[in-house]
Amino acid sequence: MTAPIVAKWKSWAPYLLSVLRIVAALMFIQFGTMKLFAFPVGMPPNGGTAKLMSEAWIGGVLEVFGGGLILLGLFTRPVAFVLAGEMAVAYLQFHFPKSFWTVVNMGTPAVLYCFLMLYFSAAGAGPWSLDAKRGK
Repeated sequence: MTAPIVAKWKSWAPYLLSVLRIVAALMFIQFGTMKLFAFPVGMPPNGGTAKLMSEAWIGGVLEVFGGGLILLGLFTRPVAFVLAGEMAVAYLQFHFPKSFWTVVNMGTPAVLYCFLMLYFSAAGAGPWSLDAKRGK
């Protein structure tokens, strides 16, 4: 009785990969729009934008444009690998020095996005993607 249920869930796995990629990208892009456009809110502490060509600005560009490519599922593997690296650097440079514990150093999003992007770099974009349409 459980075998058909398990088989059905397994058949949904590629599509849920696409859904996970889309939802993660939509949330990831917001970190970049905050830095570049002060949308939906600006960067703490003053609610402004990142200074042009600063490290935060470059991160915002990666998050908006790289996140957009992840959203579309276009060049997913290489872009996700670069974004995983960005998040690893963000965590190690800005969060980890404050504390080992992510709940203390506020680094949970950076760690989760790092590993999500690393997963997408290995798993690909799933069937609902431009990569799938291109046959990659």
